[in-house]
Amino acid sequence: MSTSLDYIEYVCEKLNDLDMLVSYKKMFGEYMVYINQKPIFLVCDNTVFVKKHECLNEIMKNSDVGIPYNGAKEHYVVDIDQKEKFQDIAILLEPIVPLPKPRKKK
Repeated sequence: MSTSLDYIEYVCEKLNDLDMLVSYKKMFGEYMVYINQKPIFLVCDNTVFVKKHECLNEIMKNSDVGIPYNGAKEHYVVDIDQKEKFQDIAILLEPIVPLPKPRKKK
């Protein structure tokens, strides 16, 4: 099962209160959520995942973990209905996650 368009829009809606640019991009039937053009959240099978960054250890200490897709490392599972915590994760990660490297043109 892949992520539905309704769900990814619901995820982004939860982040709209932030004074940041929120967008998403479809990738292989799933989605990446970007904050200020930085890849922050992975959404697979209508579940939001975030990489295990050291700065999240405290805020995510009681969170579930999961594998978003075959071959991926273990990620935290984010409960987006805890809106304040969801937004706090975005605020913590935005300054430390780099912008994606531009693709080389062939």
